[in-house]
Amino acid sequence: MSQAINTIPTWMTLSAENVVISLSKPVEMNGVVCDKVTLRAPTVRDVRAANAGAVGDDEQRELMLFASLAQISAKDLEGMALKDYQRLQAGYFRLVQDDEL
Repeated sequence: MSQAINTIPTWMTLSAENVVISLSKPVEMNGVVCDKVTLRAPTVRDVRAANAGAVGDDEQRELMLFASLAQISAKDLEGMALKDYQRLQAGYFRLVQDDEL
């Protein structure tokens, strides 16, 4: 059972510096149609800025954080298929997960 949990999905490429997510369908980001999104590893500053900008709105905080890490707009994220956004969420949590878990 633990092997299934630790298996990286085929649509995800994970390193210490970033995670690359292959999208199920291309989406326009920064005016360019893309089929992958790269999230860099967050810093404490990134998380604090998202917390400050969201004023208690958890969904907005996550959108702001992911947009910053991917260097795209939150509007671009909102236009993404839910399946692909959930892939971003999974990639982010793998990226910040402690290696010892």
